Amino acid sequence: MSAQLPPRTSPRRPLPARRTAPSTRSALAGRTALAGAAAALALTLAACGSPAGKAADGDGHSGHSHASATPAASGGAHAGHGMPGTAPATTPGAPAVGAGLASEQNGYRLAPASDTLPAGAPAEYRFTITGPDGGPVTAFAVEQTKRLHFYAIRADLTGFQHLHPEMAADGGWTAPLAALAPGSWRVYASFTPDSGPGKGTGLVLSRPVTVPGTAGTAPAGTAPAATAPAATGTGTGTASVDGYTVTVDGAPTAGAAAELKVTVRKDGAPVTDLEPYLESYAHLTAFHVGDQAFAHLHPETRAEGAGGGPTLPFHAELPAAGDWQLFLQFRTAGTLHTAAVTLRVAG
Repeated sequence: MSAQLPPRTSPRRPLPARRTAPSTRSALAGRTALAGAAAALALTLAACGSPAGKAADGDGHSGHSHASATPAASGGAHAGHGMPGTAPATTPGAPAVGAGLASEQNGYRLAPASDTLPAGAPAEYRFTITGPDGGPVTAFAVEQTKRLHFYAIRADLTGFQHLHPEMAADGGWTAPLAALAPGSWRVYASFTPDSGPGKGTGLVLSRPVTVPGTAGTAPAGTAPAATAPAATGTGTGTASVDGYTVTVDGAPTAGAAAELKVTVRKDGAPVTDLEPYLESYAHLTAFHVGDQAFAHLHPETRAEGAGGGPTLPFHAELPAAGDWQLFLQFRTAGTLHTAAVTLRVAG
């Protein structure tokens, strides 16, 4: 039996290079250029969407000013607590993307134990911040002396609460809220991850909370609505609390950086004994009337011992036109005061 020979193979001849007509080459070059431009734009937008400020309340600041997006958008902010990106509003007067009105952003999610809390008595809001891998986040950067700033406010912008809950070893948080009046509420968590893909990027996430019962006024002990709202569009608002008169002056325009000056007086005299609170002499938080978009405005000076006031400059970037409810927190003689001022922002 003769051995079987392997089949003969002939070396392949290289195929001639295909010629491309000049018009086709131009089209391909155009498509390549467009793809490159799109990629560059995507990178630019990503960078804008993750500023380097802070994510919620506190007492010091990283030179930022939080703000949030429309309900469908997500919450976000500077790295560390700042104002989210400067994406244009989708409709006139609407907040820019990143106004803290979404429960999830960049893979990070505010996951509560319940979206319902009881009325009329102190309650605990339990939640976890989960990361892009679905697991609880346990590494947070310290912003204004705290790892996380937590806020609660009712839909009519009454009952403001600003807390600093503690985190358990498993990543769970518990915010001890004062008694809540019945109605629709929203809670906000402002933080900066200190590990993982979101490290160094400040975020503001929020969720609605229902407090069953007949809606009435906010319970005693929580911040009331502004006593003297600015209705003339001048960018000036005044309110009184605990015998102090607070005035906010400025000419803010939606989407642009501006300086606000806060002045504190008592019985007509300038107050000069403000004490440090979260590393500054006052803390300023803002909510957009109508949709509860969030903005955290940072003081431009840090506290250097007791004796602050009477005038404090704040950096503001409010993303939408209209009325904003500002809550100013300041401390004197060991007591923390909260004044609510309405400020008009031009379009």
